[in-house]
Amino acid sequence: MKRAERLHALSEMLRRSGARGCTAERLADEFGVSVRTVKRDVAALERSGAPVWSRPGPGGGYGLAARASLPPVNLSPAQAVALLAAVSAAPDAPYADLAGAAVQKVLDVLDPRTRDRAMQLAERVWVDAPPAPSRAVRSAVEQAMADQRVVRIGYAAADGTVSTRDVEPVLFAAANGWWYLIGWCRLRDAMRWFRLDRVHRATVTTAACSGHTVAEVGAPPPHARPVHGRAPSPGRAGASPG
Repeated sequence: MKRAERLHALSEMLRRSGARGCTAERLADEFGVSVRTVKRDVAALERSGAPVWSRPGPGGGYGLAARASLPPVNLSPAQAVALLAAVSAAPDAPYADLAGAAVQKVLDVLDPRTRDRAMQLAERVWVDAPPAPSRAVRSAVEQAMADQRVVRIGYAAADGTVSTRDVEPVLFAAANGWWYLIGWCRLRDAMRWFRLDRVHRATVTTAACSGHTVAEVGAPPPHARPVHGRAPSPGRAGASPG
């Protein structure tokens, strides 16, 4: 089982356990991993925003707060497949693993008839998506963006030159078929675009970002929009490739 699948299954098991919760040992047995791995997975769920609670001592364990349970979701089969298609077609997008887990959670609470019809329709929608970048790299840059901490990357420029950069992450952007990390490069003392497939290693540091904003990236392309669908604020300054 891939880690993303295990995290989803773990969250669902915690949700179903209700107020009782589950011990780390039980979770380890269920997924065939060590207790240490379970604790790392629970920590990852907490970082993603899941309302995990823990109870120490004998009879303790982990659980999800009641607000984490989804009510029945009223989607049509076509709407459910639209979510599946969007996530499946973009495995290289930031937070793609979490998006897949979220879609699965939505599917789990559909009524059985709608879910069956959605699965039948999904068989008629195929994607030939590009391979995703290294999971370790993606995890590091995603965490750095979410926590607003400096990420140290090994970056290969277009001419093959490799350099180490400390970057304050500001924005993820898709352009011309590629995903980019845009951030303040402390080496160049300027805003730079880094193509994610050229980042061959990444480590989140303990240094906090200094407060550079999306507006500093510059004016977006005419059709660029944040993923919440609203138009971005006008930019003030441009950014250059790494």
